[in-house]
Amino acid sequence: MAEIEELLQQKEIRPTAMRMLIYKYLAAQNIASALVDIENAFDKADRTTLYRTMKTFEKKGIVHQINDGSGTPKYALCQQGCNCEIDNDLHLHFHCTNCDETVCLTDYKIPNVSLPKGYLAEDMNLLVKGICDKCNGKNNAKENEY
Repeated sequence: MAEIEELLQQKEIRPTAMRMLIYKYLAAQNIASALVDIENAFDKADRTTLYRTMKTFEKKGIVHQINDGSGTPKYALCQQGCNCEIDNDLHLHFHCTNCDETVCLTDYKIPNVSLPKGYLAEDMNLLVKGICDKCNGKNNAKENEY
């Protein structure tokens, strides 16, 4: 927990017990988590506290939000050194239409997109939908390159 406390302090976030527990929970997940998933993990925690913690984490670059088309935003921890900058850090997300899980594909970066003059990008999210390797019955699914 000392590592989590130090990380939060580096991001200028006061390391409360609940914030450290939420970080620990997110770090243990291999998938993006919806706020309801976090609420279920901390059934005695106040919903507002959880929501504010996630918004603070998002603002400070601890997590990024993924809109996977399910209507419920999901959150995943950012990699170390990530600033969620459009030009550098954005990666693909994969949403399995079978198990409804969303994962970050951090090794697959979103290429730089040129916009017409006068347009300013504030956020970018590239989502691929399909069947994940677990649901497809393969532990090591073949890569699909487009």
